[in-house]
Amino acid sequence: MDAIILQILNGLDKGSAYALIALGLTLIFGTLGVVNFAHGALFMIGAFIAVSVQKLLSLSYVTLDETRTDFLGNPVKVETPYVVEWFGPEVGATIIDWSVPIAILFAIPIMALVGYVMERGLIKHFYKRPHADQILVTFGLAIVLQEIIKHYYGANPIQTPAPDALQGSFDFGVLIGFDPNVVIYPYWRMVYFAFAALLIGSVFAFLQFTTFGMVVRAGMADRETVGLLGINIDKRFTFTFAMAAVVAGLAGVMYAPINSPNYHMGMDFLVLSFVVVVVGGMGSLPGAVAAGFLLGILESFASMNEIKSILPGIDQIIIYLVAIIILLARPRGLLGRKGVMEE
Repeated sequence: MDAIILQILNGLDKGSAYALIALGLTLIFGTLGVVNFAHGALFMIGAFIAVSVQKLLSLSYVTLDETRTDFLGNPVKVETPYVVEWFGPEVGATIIDWSVPIAILFAIPIMALVGYVMERGLIKHFYKRPHADQILVTFGLAIVLQEIIKHYYGANPIQTPAPDALQGSFDFGVLIGFDPNVVIYPYWRMVYFAFAALLIGSVFAFLQFTTFGMVVRAGMADRETVGLLGINIDKRFTFTFAMAAVVAGLAGVMYAPINSPNYHMGMDFLVLSFVVVVVGGMGSLPGAVAAGFLLGILESFASMNEIKSILPGIDQIIIYLVAIIILLARPRGLLGRKGVMEE
């Protein structure tokens, strides 16, 4: 039982990332009808915003400490971060330590701007083009962004630690009646799941309870009719694209301590996230979230040694195998609208 609970927690962790990326993908496809293969790159950019903020906050200047000398008798060089100089030792050290959560404040406007530029500068020209054209141009954009990150940050993963207070592990088993030290789970992974749940809930609340969201949902169902009512639906869809970019970017920021950012992490998540979108139902926001968590949990269970000893390599194909079964039985996906992907 403890192994099952641990795999469920691992699955929720993976599923959170899949669900957040798939949510943005579905928003874009449902509103704009665009298959955006550059969405994984937005997740990657978010992770590297966390890297950049941490490096920025750690910038320091060098002074000589005349009271100490090295083995050659020279004064010792002391590096002092600027934030420590400006805010004092305690506050400055705390700011550096919490650089990843602080990066959220930077990621929101940066990712919104990136999404706006992408949609206005490129994506809008492919609204009425075939999906094959959309895939080719957005995939090419993803490669360009990936190579830019590789050029400036290098090819090696960059460690981006979580705050010290959240680096330990939590005895989850004690909460549900197990003996101590039976189900141990990292704090930050639980924080990531809680953050993902909050972000997903915020997106759904925005779309459900605001006038702007109501118009977007109406546009997803019938864009032409909304346009005939005199509503500038294009402007609202641009905002939606920017919002989807923010969701992907925030997912990347908070995932940086879990998986050290590297230039190809966007591609690693992109393919799986598209499978999630298709399984959940193209254009279905609840389907994308449900499929993300479902496939994350299935992938986690398939990675157990007991399962792999019976079915070697099953952890590498379980998501695609489940996708084939679901789409054969229900081509529109789990919660897809009738007629979508059924022609």
